[in-house]
Amino acid sequence: MAQNLTYTRCGDYLIPDIQLSHTSDKPLGKYGRMRRAFLAENNPMLLDDMILTETLFLHLWEIDEIARCRVEQIMAELLEKNPAPDMTTQQLAWAQHMNSLKAQAEEMVNAELIFC
Repeated sequence: MAQNLTYTRCGDYLIPDIQLSHTSDKPLGKYGRMRRAFLAENNPMLLDDMILTETLFLHLWEIDEIARCRVEQIMAELLEKNPAPDMTTQQLAWAQHMNSLKAQAEEMVNAELIFC
């Protein structure tokens, strides 16, 4: 697996000129950042391996997209089981109920996808 690398001299050292094969301007979402923090803290060897093989950001974007879709799906299921109060007459109760459902959905997604 010999590669022809070019080097740049910096004082007494030769530093390899390494370029990422593909880059994207797509930002990481909340769940992707949470997954990266989890990997950095709990599995740094896997994180380093994914960085070196250039699969980290693809993994993080995939986790972020799946997690967002899963939160929406779980919220819909929870809302079906526990209908919200009327928004026009009880705005605060409605907001409290929806925030509670979102917190439950995010907790489930964190256990399923992020912290595993």
